[in-house]
Amino acid sequence: MAYFKVAFGFLVTAFLSAAVSLAHPGLGFGWGGVGAPGGQSGAPSYGLFPQFYQFSCPQAEDIVMSVLEKAIAKEPRMAASLLRLHFHDCFVQGCDASILLDNSATIVSEKNSLPNRNSVRGFEVIDEIKARLEEACPQTVSCADILAMAARGSTVLSGGPSWELPLGRRDSKTASLSTSNNNIPPPNSTLQNLITFPTCATFKQRLYNQNGNNLPDQTLERTYYYGLKSVCPKSGGDNNISPLDFGSPVKFDNLYFKLILWGKGLLNSDEVLLTGNVGNTMELVKAYAKDENLFFKQFAKSMIKMGNISPLTGFNGEVRKNCRLVN
Repeated sequence: MAYFKVAFGFLVTAFLSAAVSLAHPGLGFGWGGVGAPGGQSGAPSYGLFPQFYQFSCPQAEDIVMSVLEKAIAKEPRMAASLLRLHFHDCFVQGCDASILLDNSATIVSEKNSLPNRNSVRGFEVIDEIKARLEEACPQTVSCADILAMAARGSTVLSGGPSWELPLGRRDSKTASLSTSNNNIPPPNSTLQNLITFPTCATFKQRLYNQNGNNLPDQTLERTYYYGLKSVCPKSGGDNNISPLDFGSPVKFDNLYFKLILWGKGLLNSDEVLLTGNVGNTMELVKAYAKDENLFFKQFAKSMIKMGNISPLTGFNGEVRKNCRLVN
């Protein structure tokens, strides 16, 4: 599924950004939380462990998967949208479910940020999971953990890997519209923000004026280029759509990386994973295109690491009764 595969590109860049933030602490990516043992290696943060709900809500995972199975069967793209919610939550204030908060007298919702507005979705699925969990285990399972479980479950239900998921996050009482605007790349930046069916406006420059010389991006494979031109004319048609991954749009596999090698990556941020000369992304693209199991393994490890960004644990935060509102 394109969403998941581009998500890994997002993770690669995010981890490079995190390395920069370690040298410049003011940038504030709190990998693993303050004082968390092994936070940089992807080990569970202090207070997070897979058996967190073993006694307080042993049916939690079954409830999450039951709702996900129904939602994804109805609309396969929902799996990718739920994964994206977890991303857009963790890269703002940490994995604290701040993205789920609606506007209120005290909250300015992150849902209205430029990367999120009219774009992120899946909130109703999270609402249903939360309602089911509140019936079974009142005020026990946090919305932040629901996002993490939904991301993993969505990956598995789309044919991707599973991973041992550390749990025990608590929910933020605040949101940050400004951080959401600043920390999540928009579609036309160096790494786009995981739009499953991008509009022409997000890649039209590649077709007609890539380097300001009124010429197309020479890295595009010719047949693919002409196909895109037929969908996206030079004038108008900005809202026409094209799939990121036309080969396996609802399956979690490694075709995304093969498409990049074949010159068929849709967005500039796809192509720069191969040609951008940042870190070792070129080698990663080639390795993942060759070995799907390697991609699955690394994706799972990366998801664990991302889920450890600045979690609220212990007596910090709260467990919301309604994921859209503070208690």
